Amino acid sequence: MKILNKIIVCATAVSFLISGTSCNDFLYKAPEKTIDAETVDYNDLNQMYNCVSGCYAWLRQEGLHWAVYAMTIGRDDDVHPGSTGDDWTKFENYNYDNSLWFWDEPFSVLYFRLIKYCNKALNDLEQFEANCHTEADLALNHQYQGEVRYMRAYSYFRLVQLFGPVPILYENTQVDMHRRSVESVYAYALEDLDYCINNMERLRPNQMSHLGAFTAFTAEMLAAKIYMNQGNFAEVYRLTKDIIDNGNFELYADYSELFKIPGKLCNESLMEIQTTDFGDGAGDEIYSQWFEFQGPANDDQPSGWGWIWPLQEFVDWAKDRGETVRYDNSFLFAGTTTKWGDVLRPKQGAEYGIYNAKAYTPVSELSEGSTKYGSNNNVRVFRYSDVLLMYAEACARGAGGSMSDAYNAVMDVRERAGFDVDNPSAPHYISEADFSANAVDFILDERRIELCMEWGERFNDLVRTGKAVEVLTSKGFNYTEDQKYLPIPAVAIDINPELEEPVVD
Repeated sequence: MKILNKIIVCATAVSFLISGTSCNDFLYKAPEKTIDAETVDYNDLNQMYNCVSGCYAWLRQEGLHWAVYAMTIGRDDDVHPGSTGDDWTKFENYNYDNSLWFWDEPFSVLYFRLIKYCNKALNDLEQFEANCHTEADLALNHQYQGEVRYMRAYSYFRLVQLFGPVPILYENTQVDMHRRSVESVYAYALEDLDYCINNMERLRPNQMSHLGAFTAFTAEMLAAKIYMNQGNFAEVYRLTKDIIDNGNFELYADYSELFKIPGKLCNESLMEIQTTDFGDGAGDEIYSQWFEFQGPANDDQPSGWGWIWPLQEFVDWAKDRGETVRYDNSFLFAGTTTKWGDVLRPKQGAEYGIYNAKAYTPVSELSEGSTKYGSNNNVRVFRYSDVLLMYAEACARGAGGSMSDAYNAVMDVRERAGFDVDNPSAPHYISEADFSANAVDFILDERRIELCMEWGERFNDLVRTGKAVEVLTSKGFNYTEDQKYLPIPAVAIDINPELEEPVVD
């Protein structure tokens, strides 16, 4: 198992050099510790996985950059990206400033770098494919191509979530950097995902020989999320129903451990970005600051930076609606002791004092000798509870199934969250009739708390349902419709002025 984990997440994985540079400086930086493609023997199928492993390493290194996550998550009415410094105060309340140093991270340095790596890996895999002479070898090659295509589609999905119209990098030698419409980018990503769905294994990630590798169901979930943004709930219904009907996935029973070490790659997980210390807290480690930058600042190690602040109004809303399990495991409060025995110091100076508990890993669960916050934990990206809620919304909107199907899916999620869904006299019980009277809004509230502080889901839900202006302005935010996307970074425009030109379909 240690070997498999090391292969799939290693930041120094053997990988292929990105070739085909252009005038776009920010696109052609190659990964560190790579080997030149000229040394690759495409007849040796044992080398075939190397380029896939390199893509996973880039996904971890680039996709989990703390600035990327803070910009993705910090645009709704529930969360502040944190930090009391001048930079982030310019970001808050939709005061967008595309000249800020961190603005370029998700656009040019991070996601496009990963996309270019995926393009090169696919070129390599196609050359390996020509040397696959058995059905088994060919199927394995197609699985690997699917994993890379999935990561490319995922990158475009996140780019659109942040920036809307962005360029499509068809080839690494491409010099045309005109932005394409959101629909064009989505169509390109969906082509990749269709390949994934038809060529990847229909297993959970924790059933894969490379533990945690992406599967056809991972691709189905991402495709469903794109279709949901497009308002195509018939496709949302079809895809989520297939995941549910497969019967392979289930909600992890203990919500308190879902985001911690025991919940890694559980049967609820459809996508995790993996880290590992290989069971030795004092040895080699593949680590991400994703946990550290959100963890509460403390006097002793391990300590975090204390960023990502759940806003008080949201915390109060959650308590008022009767949340217990999700309340206790979504919010950490300065000056308290967790149920795992970790003492959190009182807030100091300008610290906010409420933190994202989903990024909290108890010291007792860390490997002996580890001093890094969140060491050996994985970052959860897509979960089965989200599948159930997307399915419920599709049913509630009349795209398939019934209102009873929608109700039952939501109640499954609520029951895991500690609600007594079968007892009419229980606090906060909701009948099917009451649910049906306002089903979509009820589901959106469930999404708000179930997926809180996870990858900008709340802001995305407000935008896709047309509620963003009404909800955000009613709470005093200076939000307008033209602020649903971030402006293209100034440094990227300086390198490629085409990025400021009109969108091309």
